[in-house]
This record gives sequence, C-alpha cells and structure tokens, in this order.
Amino acid sequence: MLSGDEDAFTTLYRLRQSAVYRFALQMTGKVAVAEDVTQEVFMALMEHGMRFDPSRGTLASFLYGIARNLVLRRIEKDRATEELADTIEDWPGDVDLLQDLTRRETIDQVRRAVLSLPEAYREAVVLCDLQDVSYQDAAEALDCPVGTVRSRLNRGRAMLVKKLGFAAPIKAAEGAG
Repeated sequence: MLSGDEDAFTTLYRLRQSAVYRFALQMTGKVAVAEDVTQEVFMALMEHGMRFDPSRGTLASFLYGIARNLVLRRIEKDRATEELADTIEDWPGDVDLLQDLTRRETIDQVRRAVLSLPEAYREAVVLCDLQDVSYQDAAEALDCPVGTVRSRLNRGRAMLVKKLGFAAPIKAAEGAG
C-alpha cells in the first residue's frame, strides 16, 4: 500500500474500515463524525503511513491511535456548538414492536452512558469492551501503559454500572438480608 498499490489499499480499507468507523461512532455518537473520521484516518495513512512501525504495535492499534486523535480534536472543536449525545439511528428489526422498543431504549441508555464517561474512560471502554481490542493494542493506541488501560477500563465499567442504575438493586437486596 505504501508503494502506491491501489489494490493493497483497497484490501486494507475493506479489512479495517468498519472497526475504525465503529470506534469513532461509539466515541462520538455521531454518524457524520464517524464517517468523516474514518475517511480522515485512511487519508492520514496514505500521507503518513511511513510512520507505522510494526515493532511498536499492530496496524490496528496504529489506526485506532490516528482515529483517537482525530476524534478528540473533533470533540474539542464541536464541544462549543453541539451536544455530544445526539441520537444515532437504529436499524429496524424483525422483532415485535414492544420488544424492539425496549431494545432500542436499552441501547440508547447504554450509548448515552458511554458517551457521558470522561474521555479517558470512554476510550478504554469503547476499545476493549465494544471493539474487543486487546489491552496491549489499546495501550498502544492510547499511548499509555497496559496497567493504565486496565485501571481506566475498571473505573469506566464501574461508572457505567452506576450510571445505568445496576448498583441500586444490588444494594437494596443487600440491605434486605
């Protein structure tokens, strides 16, 4: 790809585009931003691909690192003019209306909770829990030690539990016993 092979670029794009898009979408909650970031990641790869060093990490972590930087810049830029938690369109399903509505409400609650996390925790949760990226690859993408990823992920998960109200029933049940 770096030597100008269009087929290699097309193959790479097809392999990695959806993961980069999902990361950007889950970090921002905005389809348009996710599309822009995805395009910008691959443009940056074409322009600055020589910076990729396989001895420092995987191509996936390199792409996530580029996407992360672009997302953070975009969030900072948009912060003054837009709310971070715009609604994302859901795909219609074949399930009954009540079940579909319940599922959509649950997904929306989780999205809002993830989007409300501080950026450092949101990045760890999105990469490790929603993208299934290894701790090592997440650490490389976030430019921090693996232990930091683990602690941010642990703290982010705890914040999500609290935000989603899972802790209240547990405490109520403990008090009854």
